Amino acid sequence: MIWDDKGYLLSKFKYNENSAIVDFYTSTHGKVSGIIFGATSKKIKGYLQVGNLFQLNYQNKHESKIGSFKVEIINAETPKFFSDRGKLHCLASSMSMIKLLTAENQNNHEIFNLINNFFILLKDDEWLKKYILWELELLKISGYDLNLEKIAKKQIINDNVTYYVESQSEKKIVPNFLVDMNSSTYDKKELVKGIKLVSSYLDKNILQPNNLSHPLQRVDFINILK
Repeated sequence: MIWDDKGYLLSKFKYNENSAIVDFYTSTHGKVSGIIFGATSKKIKGYLQVGNLFQLNYQNKHESKIGSFKVEIINAETPKFFSDRGKLHCLASSMSMIKLLTAENQNNHEIFNLINNFFILLKDDEWLKKYILWELELLKISGYDLNLEKIAKKQIINDNVTYYVESQSEKKIVPNFLVDMNSSTYDKKELVKGIKLVSSYLDKNILQPNNLSHPLQRVDFINILK
């Protein structure tokens, strides 16, 4: 099998002295794993950063074995955020979420477009709020819609609107911006509550049932927000 496509680098791991095992999310082939031979060469290693967009040539002689990539850089997105620790961690978190929530070799052009949109939202003044909404959209496209607009209940306390969800065992406050898309918030504490709410859903509905751990990149991102 041989094909050409473009794709974002989701992860990379050293394979041997000179090579790396990588995951790309591609435009027309979905998430694909493979080996890049010579990944430590000066020609490649400088731009082989998670989040960068590449032109890919994929070859696989045997379906039962892992294939290989030849890559050329299209857009070096990641270096644009080297000076911003928060956004750099956010970038790593987003790519780890894509890797976690997508299946191998199953194309979904909505997800590829979502990655394109991610790099646009990082340039916005309200990037953190928009990233949390981005995660909700990723979960929805992946089949894990929180449906907060439908399940959240509304209460008014001292003329302030509050949303919450409850079960038999607990009641959780939902930050307004997760339910009311017209709500504007610059309160970092509310934003952190929002991303922790998404984390709770992720743990309960996706990770724990599959004996998976929270992506370390996302844990690191949340920790630097505190």
